[in-house]
Amino acid sequence: MKIAVIPARGGSKRLPGKNIKALAGKPLIQWTIDAALESGIFDHVCVSTDSEEIADVARRCGAEVPFLRSAELATDTATTADALRDFIYKYEAIDGNPVQFVCILQPTSPLRTAEDIVAADKLLMGQRVDAVVSVCEMEHPLQLCGRLGPSGSLQGFVKAGNNIRSQDQEICYRLNGAIYYCRRDQAMSLEKLYDNDVTSRACIMSCWHSVDIDTEMDFLIAEALIGHR
Repeated sequence: MKIAVIPARGGSKRLPGKNIKALAGKPLIQWTIDAALESGIFDHVCVSTDSEEIADVARRCGAEVPFLRSAELATDTATTADALRDFIYKYEAIDGNPVQFVCILQPTSPLRTAEDIVAADKLLMGQRVDAVVSVCEMEHPLQLCGRLGPSGSLQGFVKAGNNIRSQDQEICYRLNGAIYYCRRDQAMSLEKLYDNDVTSRACIMSCWHSVDIDTEMDFLIAEALIGHR
């Protein structure tokens, strides 16, 4: 059984109510639910939330919300890994069938498409790996990033030989938070996803699809990109 799990807790300090905040005419979470359903690869598309309001919106958008997340797994200190383990155990108990593959789709990545999800599925199934994680090119060369010294000092900020044209820099990639797709064993130990004994592959996504909404500015960027698209 393949399931998509969309984690969406009710509390959000930096952008209150963001998971159901209207983005280009739809609740934010609906963009992810629609992409998951449109991909056609999941037996179930589920939302994990502690909020009745989010649960109601998710159900209206076509997702399953089989139960609410417990309060202790919806705090600022609770991890996605803890919430996912709890969800899988409870879902299997209710459904009666074992989960084989889990795809975590953060609702804060609304520009991720069904095609992106299908591409990740082809990697996971076709290459028979343990996990597939989405990445995108870094917007700025890693070689031009660094730590500031005391009082904002730039000494050693750019290493010798790195201050060259950006188009000549080595391409680096970053996690974009849009897709984490893995076998059940890896889903149950998500903290070890990048360990050496886990066979994983990167699903390279366009930067245009990789906005991760955490602030009001991110929201405005996503709206602008949707309008452009």
